[in-house]
Amino acid sequence: MSDNSTLTSIFERFRQLQVLVVGDVMIDAYLWGKSSRLSPEAPVPIVNRLKVEQRLGGAANVALNVQSLGATPLLCSVVGDDQEGAALVRLLLEQNQTDAGIVLSPERPTTVKQRIISGGQQLLRIDSEVETDLTPSEHQHLVERFAKLLDKADVVIFEDYDKGVLSTEVIQELLALAKAKGVPTVVDPKKKNFLSYTGCTLFKPNLKELKEGLKVDFTDSHHEAFEDAVDQLQERMSVENVLVTLSERGVFCQNSQGEHTYLDAYIRSISDVSGAGDTVVSIAALCMALGLPLPALAELANLGGGLVCEHVGVVPIDAEQLLLEARKSPVIKKYLAEA
Repeated sequence: MSDNSTLTSIFERFRQLQVLVVGDVMIDAYLWGKSSRLSPEAPVPIVNRLKVEQRLGGAANVALNVQSLGATPLLCSVVGDDQEGAALVRLLLEQNQTDAGIVLSPERPTTVKQRIISGGQQLLRIDSEVETDLTPSEHQHLVERFAKLLDKADVVIFEDYDKGVLSTEVIQELLALAKAKGVPTVVDPKKKNFLSYTGCTLFKPNLKELKEGLKVDFTDSHHEAFEDAVDQLQERMSVENVLVTLSERGVFCQNSQGEHTYLDAYIRSISDVSGAGDTVVSIAALCMALGLPLPALAELANLGGGLVCEHVGVVPIDAEQLLLEARKSPVIKKYLAEA
């Protein structure tokens, strides 16, 4: 089989996968308007509202990326039993996704990030959220929903935004359930719970998160110190595979044997880096479910993260565009030939 047909078959196999995405979901809200004068009440612009929009954000954007790649997302989270929570469920159902994993709680609000935009500029962002850990009741309901969905899942993504859905206790309980079922786990961490994901299959921090999570510091170009930090991470957390995104310098991956690969970023017209991490973890998880070689996984994720940066705003990856780019990659050719 040629590399191209192998690659095509990989994208076809994506369509058979079910991906359990657990973590903090939110609504990204946008208010577009026109501003031509300052308020007489305070030195602030008056914005005449023209259009409002609500979009799925946080872990729900990861679910959209999974869906764009052809797989079936199973989103699991806790949101408020409020107007915004109802809107989030409605947005999910409009995308033909299941709401079976969504716990509606009267004890916390749904996270909403509202942006006020005029003349192509963001004037203000209003965040409505709490960052407290789940109550015992919310914790129990989340674990129950997760356990039911896990029976269908080929891989689990932990999408942590430090908004309280994923605490150390929740993480360890969910990881243990996945491990008992033999389902691989892929983690997109944040600072608070960084060291809580012991024993996960693939850990995907960016460089800033790696430094903050391990409380280390070094210049970004200092390879030796960086590689020492990755070794330390794997040793402390018994993580099988690590994928670190390095912004304009590409990505780095290392397996459990300590074999590592640096992959350069592709030169692109960068419009907006929002959502690139969501795309990277989505692609990585699908490749992990199929057991692809780690460097091929890292390269596909690297390509996808770069492609979404060419668009303004948070947009899911285009699977066809990714496949076209992957066909040109010498790294993909090399590792698929060896697979």
